[in-house]
Amino acid sequence: QVQLVESGGGLVQAGGSLRLSCVASGTIFSINSMNWYRQAPGNQRELVAGSTSAGSTNYADSVKGRFTISRDNTRNTVYLQMNSLKPEDTAVYYCNADQWRGGTRYIYWGQGTQVTVSS
Repeated sequence: QVQLVESGGGLVQAGGSLRLSCVASGTIFSINSMNWYRQAPGNQRELVAGSTSAGSTNYADSVKGRFTISRDNTRNTVYLQMNSLKPEDTAVYYCNADQWRGGTRYIYWGQGTQVTVSS
């Protein structure tokens, strides 16, 4: 089992910045990707940014150039630096990880952290 705990959400004005953190604990070997998703009220959960254990990253078009995902494997932590925030970035942000164990893929989610951007 892998546990994911997010932190760093909050209320910020448009144009501001926040940095989210997600710490993984438990059986953390063979974690492949660690990602950030978000879900706004009435919307489906969507991928914001992803990172693989090989170091590649990908971003939703809506956040390219504003958000940066990074990983510190020594601390089992993934970060999401969010700059130039917009009201439409308001959502609950979830950390996500996938892991291969014994030929089976496991997917884990954190509890979410609220990000609210005021106009």
